Amino acid sequence: MKVLVTGAAGFIGFHVIQKLLTTQHSVVGVDNLNSYYDVSLKRARLTQIGAEPKFDFRKMDLSDRVLVRELFSLVKPDRVIHLAAQAGVRYSMENPQAYIDSNIQGFLNILEGCRHNHVGHLVYASSSSVYGGNDKMPFSVKDPVDHPLALYGATKRANELMAHSYSHLYNMPTTGLRFFTVYGPWGRPDMSLFLFTRKILAGEAIDIFNDGNHKRDFTYIDDIANGVIETSDVIPEKRTTGKFQPYGPSGSDAPYRVYNIGNSSPVDLMDMISILEEKLGMKAKKNYLPMQAGDVVDTFADVEELRADIGYEPGTNLETGVSNFVDWYKSYYRIS
Repeated sequence: MKVLVTGAAGFIGFHVIQKLLTTQHSVVGVDNLNSYYDVSLKRARLTQIGAEPKFDFRKMDLSDRVLVRELFSLVKPDRVIHLAAQAGVRYSMENPQAYIDSNIQGFLNILEGCRHNHVGHLVYASSSSVYGGNDKMPFSVKDPVDHPLALYGATKRANELMAHSYSHLYNMPTTGLRFFTVYGPWGRPDMSLFLFTRKILAGEAIDIFNDGNHKRDFTYIDDIANGVIETSDVIPEKRTTGKFQPYGPSGSDAPYRVYNIGNSSPVDLMDMISILEEKLGMKAKKNYLPMQAGDVVDTFADVEELRADIGYEPGTNLETGVSNFVDWYKSYYRIS
């Protein structure tokens, strides 16, 4: 098959493409290479996969509907894995327009491309941020998601609703995946593990918000990438009950699903920092700060529906994942 992967130079997109290229699939990757974080890191990811004969990269902005229409017409993908988005909860308070352009307009263009070119399955990135102010643990896809705490989470929830309308109207199979705190080699510099590692090695203090009273469902990148690909192979089917049920996404008759994808094993933030200190062989200087606007206290993914429908099973514990990240970081930045 031919698979279109957006966000090809991004953290998750890069790993998904690497795994797809070990199969018989051909991959067309799209990314606008924006400057939200270090573009050289994005280019380095692309270099890792650029020589693969089954990989074709196109630099373009998905908010341009004419270019997206031309892309779909030319490529004619069998499946689409849409991972491109303006990321970052805190940045959405500084530059909200970027989130509308990328996460709303860009997603609409992808939906239209899939609709008019009869794509067999659209899998797209949602986020645990849709749970917003929910305090019931673990987070279940059956829970209400009506109180996003930042525009980023609101745009991701909007994506889920937009996808449902297209699935319902056009019988178009779509699956959203709510990612939970993804980490690992080639990660994003704005994420906590990357930030903490850089600052500890530089002898700088790390900022710890809410005095460290956070739990996060840290999920290793290989588990995420495998889950994305496994999900793309399971195409939702239209049901025939003739009515909607008040049971979250699975209550729809449309060929539409939404799942949590996480480790389903939350860890205290301070425990993660302790593991990182051990792997680095250095103690962190700690700067304790109040809770940040737009942040949530804890995250915890209920993955039972993904496990039942897809066979998803995360297999990497935090100690192994952090060790792999530290090894990559030191190698990439040539730190002995």
